[in-house]
Amino acid sequence: MGIQLLGVAMNGVTGRMGYRQHLTRSVLAIREAGGVPLPDGDRIIPEPILVGRSETKLRDIARQHGIERWSTDLDTVLSDDTVQIYFDAQITSAREDAVRAAISAGKHVYTEKPVAATLDAALELAKLARDAGVRNGVVQDKVFLPGLLKLRRLVDSGFFGRILSIRGEFGYWVFEGDWQQAQRPSWNYRAEDGGGIVLDMFPHWHYVLEHLFGPVRAVTARAVTHVPRRWDERGRPYAATADDAAYAIFELDGGVIAQINSSWSVRVDREELVEFQVDGTEGSAVAGLTGCRIQHRALTPRAVWDPDTATSDDHRGRWQQVPDNGEFINGFRAQWERFLRHVHTGEPFPHDLLSGARGLQLAEAALQSSRSGRRVELEEVELA
Repeated sequence: MGIQLLGVAMNGVTGRMGYRQHLTRSVLAIREAGGVPLPDGDRIIPEPILVGRSETKLRDIARQHGIERWSTDLDTVLSDDTVQIYFDAQITSAREDAVRAAISAGKHVYTEKPVAATLDAALELAKLARDAGVRNGVVQDKVFLPGLLKLRRLVDSGFFGRILSIRGEFGYWVFEGDWQQAQRPSWNYRAEDGGGIVLDMFPHWHYVLEHLFGPVRAVTARAVTHVPRRWDERGRPYAATADDAAYAIFELDGGVIAQINSSWSVRVDREELVEFQVDGTEGSAVAGLTGCRIQHRALTPRAVWDPDTATSDDHRGRWQQVPDNGEFINGFRAQWERFLRHVHTGEPFPHDLLSGARGLQLAEAALQSSRSGRRVELEEVELA
């Protein structure tokens, strides 16, 4: 068995997402498992090189996990021939320049989304990567989660018949930060720093809809700021200039309609923080992060509207759980493994920078729709 080492520069691992999901639960977990197996019996083992602005934080993380290499100098890391991949989990406003530098240095690129602040910038990055001949990918973790993998299984099996509609509910209450600490960083609520729920979540909804149900062709949206005043990490009040909730209708190929509510100003009354209900002529399903429930046409009860009589029906109790039928690993790790195989073997990887650009296109179209009060159609996004 041969070992194929890939040096991975990981920028942004001092943040919550970069550290928990990408470093410890993905790259280090892959190393601890002996690497990513290849068809010929070889294994790919990623060698992380930590990059960031805080020398103290990087040193502490490296010491805790036995990582030998770290640096606060991105240019020096990118000039290192032992580094083949650049990964970015920084704040959105810092990502574009770093990804551009990595492409210029000839590194394969894997990045969190949104890949840039604007669609034009995202398309430029995709063009630069294509012209440089570097492999590239965007984190699109939701489609690797157990609940949506089960939903994918239902779609592929034809369970729904003709799909009619999708309804999504996402969100939870993010504390303002005065009497209880906020669960999200303050920059998320400042538009000038790249914050906003549309920019953060609509790229997610785009790839979920695109990969499971079909391309998004038009959007009608309303983005709002329900909580205009919040408190930052130092306890100082600030004006929330970014949207913290958005309500949207997406039109897909084939006449499928998707409605998704996204909010950081909502209290949860559902089984999971995000749920998608899919209704079709032959059956329906409700999928979350881990679970998926179904109701087939033949088992659908006959509901009768009678507002004068209290109902005793247990509507949720009539749904059936979709079995796991296998083991599911962490969704971020699953996509990391696919990207590492893509870099080493050229295995197809549809979650590229162009796909990330299409997600950003949807976010921009939704914000345009919110400002104008109009339905906005999406044109095909292609590289010149």
